[in-house]
Amino acid sequence: MGKEDSRLFDDALKLPPEARAALAGILIESLDQQVDTDAESAWSEEIERRARELDNGTAHGVPWNKARRTILGG
Repeated sequence: MGKEDSRLFDDALKLPPEARAALAGILIESLDQQVDTDAESAWSEEIERRARELDNGTAHGVPWNKARRTILGG
């Protein structure tokens, strides 16, 4: 990693959280050169199923702060 790369990373880390998240998404998308249509279809079906479960009350969401604590082990 060169000096310019390091400066770029430092600048990116100074962005507000929303901008860092958007940048991360753009960078990840740039790595996906090939689209797996079967995976896209499966994810769409899964998202629709989960949305239906939330709508009809058979599933319940978890507040982000609780999910984050669980993910981070706190």
